[in-house]
Amino acid sequence: MLKRTFLTSIIAASFAIVSLPSAAAPNIVVNVGPPPPARVELVPAPRRGYVWAPGYWGWRGQRHVWVAGHWVRHRPGYFYHSPQWVERDGRWHFERERWARGDRDHDGVPNRYDRAPDNPRRN
Repeated sequence: MLKRTFLTSIIAASFAIVSLPSAAAPNIVVNVGPPPPARVELVPAPRRGYVWAPGYWGWRGQRHVWVAGHWVRHRPGYFYHSPQWVERDGRWHFERERWARGDRDHDGVPNRYDRAPDNPRRN
């Protein structure tokens, strides 16, 4: 009986592991760009150990919706990249928020390979 329970647990765990990639958020590509400009938000007073993640236009169902800014816990050694919409070939691609290691200017090039690591990001 114990052997059967153990085997059943192993099989159930393998299904859970296999289903993890399907739980990942899908890429969002739409034909309609976000409304310009971004809303103006009042940023609360700084919080120790946190980084302010500014609000952005998200995609829910069939339309753009405003997602308010919020605090996220700081990750030492990493730089926060806000979500953004990027137009490619007439379609809008949503780039999710992410943390990048050693990329002060948020251009996607690590500082050790960046000829100008403090330049602002250019879109």
